[in-house]
Amino acid sequence: MSANVDMNNRPAPDQVLVDIAQYVCRMEIRSEEAYDTARNCLIDTLGCGLLALRFPECTKHLGPLVPGTTVRHGARVPGTSHELDPVKAAWDIGAMIRWLDYNDTWLAAEWGHPSDNLGGILAVADYLSRCRVAEGKPPLNMRYVLIAMIKAHEIQGVLALENSFNRVGLDHVILVKVASAAVVTRLLGGTEEQVIDALSQAFVDGQSLRTYRHAPNAGSRKSWAAGDATSRAVRLAMMTMKGEMGIPGVLTAPQWGFYDVLFSKTNKDQKLKPEEQRRFSLPQPYGSYVMENVLFKISFPAEFHSQTACEAAVRLHPQVKDRLQDISRIVITTHESAIRIISKVGPLANPADRDHCLQYMVAVPLAFGDLVAEHYEDSFHAANPIIDELRDKMEVVEDPRYSREYLEADKRSIANAIQIFFKDGSSTEKIAVEYPIGHRRRRAEGIPVLEQKFLNNLRTRFPEQRCQQIMALCLDKKKLEATPVNEFMEMFCIN
Repeated sequence: MSANVDMNNRPAPDQVLVDIAQYVCRMEIRSEEAYDTARNCLIDTLGCGLLALRFPECTKHLGPLVPGTTVRHGARVPGTSHELDPVKAAWDIGAMIRWLDYNDTWLAAEWGHPSDNLGGILAVADYLSRCRVAEGKPPLNMRYVLIAMIKAHEIQGVLALENSFNRVGLDHVILVKVASAAVVTRLLGGTEEQVIDALSQAFVDGQSLRTYRHAPNAGSRKSWAAGDATSRAVRLAMMTMKGEMGIPGVLTAPQWGFYDVLFSKTNKDQKLKPEEQRRFSLPQPYGSYVMENVLFKISFPAEFHSQTACEAAVRLHPQVKDRLQDISRIVITTHESAIRIISKVGPLANPADRDHCLQYMVAVPLAFGDLVAEHYEDSFHAANPIIDELRDKMEVVEDPRYSREYLEADKRSIANAIQIFFKDGSSTEKIAVEYPIGHRRRRAEGIPVLEQKFLNNLRTRFPEQRCQQIMALCLDKKKLEATPVNEFMEMFCIN
């Protein structure tokens, strides 16, 4: 037999796929903290989506691909009148909730936003519930949504703990696609084998490059990339449920699998050396750890590595607001990931470029005392040259302790510090903030602010009576969990 002939023995499914499928199909979530956090995550994520509807660059993407198309028992898009097929509805919901960079965050070797999965989860749960009601069957209730959220968070977050996709040039939305594919297939009634098949399709897909998040190509795709990923997951899940086969060795197949093609550093024309072969490192089993420890963006619509820097800048604002022209330099002390991801100099081309610039996100609250979504718009930037003047005076330095504690499981800090030096030789104190208000260590302080953020976001779209009705339901844990998904989504419709 020729040495060049491949043996056509179909492999058993990769163990990574099996472990995820068994978790999704077998694990009972019992952590009350996880359910409480998921409920807060649900309202915060929906609120972020509603706020994004104020921005035409977001809303231009929403609605049916063919104008005027209607879908019987379609999934609703919150804050709009759209009723769409679940694939497009997942795209729209996912794009809305990510548009302003204001929903939750997970930071580890890889980072991302696990609530991005809510696009697929809500779209499918609403569609299934409406179909079931039409057939005289009971709909899903919101507890199913919370369970799916907890499990999607866990899959995305555990895969991110020790596996840096960005270091091989891949964007973190691959983890949204993977997590959404798993939980959505289960919502659709999939077995463990079908969850494995859907997961394999998610990994074998072409994956997004990170180039749209980095200078000099940062742009608006980063605002809809997660919606695209969760939508693709719904499509793959629905194909799987129609009997589409999977690719069992999608990760480990020599030369053609995900590990060799996309996750290892090598010239593809050369044989992989042992040190170049990379596999996922999964340091802990799946449970509810990620949801319990997820980070909320409560105060600022800004990339999460900058949250504590923004908080420090707000604290310094009263001391510097009348002395901006007297500043000689601004020293930002931060962690390695912030330097790698969001530290940039030079012109900023668009809002997406600005909300991923550490220096911009510090300059605005130093000068104006706050940072809101409108502060990234071209008109605001052009009208306030002081922002770039302050950026030009900034030095960004790494504190090794900040970098180390960013990755420590019992800390997971996101530390930043700022000190301002003036031309006369004086300076402010060094203001350090190591844990943002959205961190688990500051939950008691943060949740009331998060709830107010949700109410404020509701008010951008609905009359006060509807806002109070939604708010009362969402704050009543038992009532919310028992509410049919279709009735919950109806509350967010605009007729």
